[in-house]
Order: sequence, then structure tokens, then C-alpha cells
Amino acid sequence: MTYDWRLHCTPRGERSGIKKSMLRIERSANGDIVVFTLSGRIKAGDVAELQTLFESEGQDHHLVLDLKEVKLVDRDAVRFLARGEAEGATLKNCPVYIREWIVKERDRT
Repeated sequence: MTYDWRLHCTPRGERSGIKKSMLRIERSANGDIVVFTLSGRIKAGDVAELQTLFESEGQDHHLVLDLKEVKLVDRDAVRFLARGEAEGATLKNCPVYIREWIVKERDRT
């Protein structure tokens, strides 16, 4: 199952050559493990959508977020990832800069 979120996407922007921000989400499952492969950019506007999506999996599944193809995140996204990890989700293939940022955010609290 694949979900595509396109933010700030307008026909005018496409014609003018402005790049749109996109987060792609692919879901796969193996027993009680659900893997969400994220790619692109994760911004504040994506966090609520991701939270809803993850909550829809229920408590019976272990969530794994594969971040190998994530290129850019903002502070809200980092806080969301840190919170998810603290609640038991696994961050797989987490880019070094995101991991370091998560550690810094945790140190602030």
C-alpha cells in the first residue's frame, strides 16, 4: 500500500517549475511488524497525518519507520520521530543528521 502526500502543490506551481514538497509512504507488513518506508521530506504539516496513520495500526503491531530515503525534516518532524521511538517504534536506516538531531532534542527535555 502506498500513500502520497503532496504539499503546496498547485497547477500554477507545476507549470512554473517550482518544486513541490512530497512525502511518500509505503506500508508493508509481516506478522505483527508493520514497516512504513518514508521518502522525501517530512514537515510539520505531515506530522498529524503520520500520527493518524500510525494510530490506525493499533497497539497489536510493532511499527518500524524506514527513513533511508528521507532527505529533509524540520523540528516538528524530528520531535515526532523522537516521540515515536520513545513509545516503542523502531527507526530503521535513520540518517546520521536526523539521529543527532533527535539526541539533541531529547537532551533539551
